[in-house]
Amino acid sequence: MREIFEAELHQLGDDLVAMSRLVESAVTRAGRALLEADLRTAQEVIEADHAIDQLQRDLDERCVHLLAQQAPVATDLRTVVSALRMSSTLERMGDLARHVAEVARGRYPAAAIDPSARPTFEQMHAAAVDVAGRVTTLLSTHDVELAKAIEAGDDRLDDLHADTFAALLAPEWSGTTQEAIDVTLVGRYYERFGDHAVSIARRIVFLVTGEFADDRRAAETA
Repeated sequence: MREIFEAELHQLGDDLVAMSRLVESAVTRAGRALLEADLRTAQEVIEADHAIDQLQRDLDERCVHLLAQQAPVATDLRTVVSALRMSSTLERMGDLARHVAEVARGRYPAAAIDPSARPTFEQMHAAAVDVAGRVTTLLSTHDVELAKAIEAGDDRLDDLHADTFAALLAPEWSGTTQEAIDVTLVGRYYERFGDHAVSIARRIVFLVTGEFADDRRAAETA
């Protein structure tokens, strides 16, 4: 029975990695659709989000079954509860990528981002793709040091999010009201994407160490 249970726990980890890879692909292609006004790619991202949603439902059902049938304790319980939390977070990250694609689709054939703000969004796209790739690796390796790098990536997205407001207020801003709304919304989507990546990083730290990230950080600086 223990071998079966461990195999089921391992499958939860594999499914989280599979979800993360789909999210990584989604945010990569959504950003490309946004910057290149690529309708086909935007539509593909929107449609592919259903696969992420289905993986979450399947994974959560298995987690509930394990909790009910196996009554796990200690590390096993942390693993199942963490999987439940992280599947929800990954699903939300997929939704945010879909939202970016929806903005791109909604403005086609025009570009959603005014040229004056494009450099900032090119950097946001690159930072989000980098964070997404690190999350996938983290879920595969449970590397606590990598979790710290993800938090640094989120700081970069926060800084770029602030830059979007600077772009809107700059004298050279020439965009329409709709473009100003799009800049505000997409900037927020990317900023929240980074926040969710940090949530997963901190959950992995808890899974590996049994400590919450804030408590661990306080102990290291004491």
